[in-house]
Amino acid sequence: MAAMGNDSLIAKEMAPQQRILFPPEKICMDWQQRQRAGAGLHNLGNTCFVNSVLQCLTYTAPLANYLLSREHSQSCRQQGFCVMCRMENHVNKVLHSSVSAIYPSAVISVLTLIGEHFRLGMQEDAHEFLRYTVDAMQRACLSGISNLDISSQATTIIHQIFGGFLRSRVTCLSCKAVSDSYEAFLDVPLDIKAASSVTAALEDFVKPEQLDGENCFQCSKCNKMVAASKRFTIHRAPKVLTVCLKRFEDFTGGKINKVVKYSNCLDLRPYMSQTDGESLFYSLYAVLVHSGNGCHSGHYFCYTKASNGLWYEMNDSSVDPCDISTVLQQQAYLLFYVRNRSKKMAGPQGKLQEQP
Repeated sequence: MAAMGNDSLIAKEMAPQQRILFPPEKICMDWQQRQRAGAGLHNLGNTCFVNSVLQCLTYTAPLANYLLSREHSQSCRQQGFCVMCRMENHVNKVLHSSVSAIYPSAVISVLTLIGEHFRLGMQEDAHEFLRYTVDAMQRACLSGISNLDISSQATTIIHQIFGGFLRSRVTCLSCKAVSDSYEAFLDVPLDIKAASSVTAALEDFVKPEQLDGENCFQCSKCNKMVAASKRFTIHRAPKVLTVCLKRFEDFTGGKINKVVKYSNCLDLRPYMSQTDGESLFYSLYAVLVHSGNGCHSGHYFCYTKASNGLWYEMNDSSVDPCDISTVLQQQAYLLFYVRNRSKKMAGPQGKLQEQP
């Protein structure tokens, strides 16, 4: 799972925040202005992995609303490089541009500051670039602040948009004692080798795992190593759910080319620690696609839903209208869902429908 880049963000209990870094009521989930898609992004030589991720982030409504307000740069105290200021510059340029495509120089020029191994002209993995970029934005929000507990670190604008918490529950099979720990995450990678759909992969993700043999569990109640059951669930759901379908083999880098079905609407409730209660509906707003046979070759492009509610295919400098049926037929690599604020779900054509 894509935890935040800090080992301290694993805790034995969910403690209340000592400090709120960004008031949650200030996060605006709905677009503040409605317009067609903005500019495309010129490819500067194997930069499609950057372009596709930037477009998906640009059309993340709560993030875009914040960056369009320029609130960050007006109060930024960082000396020198600040990725939040760079993203603010980029998103404003894309959405306010009068030309069909721009050069994403605000971000491309600081690639090595986002991740020291990123090099202009070298093809990299889009999911890795997304993780580094969101982690860098999270760190920028924490800049100059020290000694924060895990819960308080999760109150930045970035973690409140993209972040949630996983619960790992280990149950001793001898005495049934339960041990819980919690881990912050900014996206959820799903194994697709045995899954034909995102929902099937999520079911596998929360399926209990047996701990025995060399993987026995030290039970504090039994005071010995015992066989146990371990299960991950989503304990606190994010406002924006980012799903990575694990298409690349860890060692070979080879690609898993298979159809994995996904829908315009996703209910996260069955995969939560607390499965009772109202449905947690999410609507799809961006899909990032990789074409090719390995993570270090091929091409990345994406589909995003603009603030006018219409879908566009974004392929570097090209921005072309498309329909939801085209979007749902892609061999997706990354899926971006935004949480619905009301008891509504997106219908097959993207229109919100009341639930019975």
